[in-house]
Amino acid sequence: MREAHLAFSAGGGLRTPTLSAPGLAAQLHLDALYLKAECLQVTGSFKFRGAFTKVHRVAPALNGRGVVTYSSGNHGQAVAAAAQRHGLAAVVVMPEDAVAEKVAGAMALGAEVRFSGTTSVARQVTAEAIAQERDWVVIPPFDDPWVIAGQATIGLEIAEDAPDTDAVLVPIGGGGMASGISLALAQVRPHCPVFGVEPAGADDARRSLAAGELVSLDHPDTVCDGLRTSRLGQLPFAILCAHLRQVLSVSDQQVGQAVLRLLQEAKLVVEPSGAVGLAALWAGLAGPTRRPTVVLSGGNISGSYLSALLAGA
Repeated sequence: MREAHLAFSAGGGLRTPTLSAPGLAAQLHLDALYLKAECLQVTGSFKFRGAFTKVHRVAPALNGRGVVTYSSGNHGQAVAAAAQRHGLAAVVVMPEDAVAEKVAGAMALGAEVRFSGTTSVARQVTAEAIAQERDWVVIPPFDDPWVIAGQATIGLEIAEDAPDTDAVLVPIGGGGMASGISLALAQVRPHCPVFGVEPAGADDARRSLAAGELVSLDHPDTVCDGLRTSRLGQLPFAILCAHLRQVLSVSDQQVGQAVLRLLQEAKLVVEPSGAVGLAALWAGLAGPTRRPTVVLSGGNISGSYLSALLAGA
């Protein structure tokens, strides 16, 4: 993890701020509330940490070959940026209903964008076929030890910047970030519980941990496009079984309210996937925490979603 942090920092990754939010803390009757603002990270999400760490690891052996990935958007932008910094070509396979801003972001960073279906399985199959055809390397979005090591750097920073925090709430899609943060805190802050949070319409993590085996969803349905994975990765699942305290589920309506609160109270633009942790706190789901940290995983929000949310408010 320390090696990953050094590589990530040397590559231009940001040590994002862990912000105190006294106004929100008072509304929630907490002693303190910390916001780990990964929405301010390079490419607008935490994904740059894992993507850069993995690309940096494989780049020396590529000999001019490129990289391929599959993503709902944030990981794709992150891989595009990491590839660009290493002088590599990149293909990003995205769903047909991808957020337009995320598609544009990947293309602006020089990636070739392909579209495939609407599920994580469909885009993975297409990405692997492209990689085999071109003899390029796949950069997985979450089920990879180096990607997880990159995401674990978030946990190291939280431990240093918010030493009095007594719980950490992390969004769960494929589980790469949640497993990385869980691993990091198990080493440096073993008594600080980590809660995973996911939308009720894509609650494969909750079901999987309850069943003790991976559970897949055929059609995840949520406004949180970054968390619409069909199932957890194998490696993240094993790590989460060992280290995660609990998986919490929130509704899309609760997520929308959290997005608005972060905009109004903390002056932060956070996409729905990144706001699930605050939604869980507001719903009282995280137990008797007094000084929690919420990971705001991304800020690449759809303009149409934000407009509708503001109009409704």
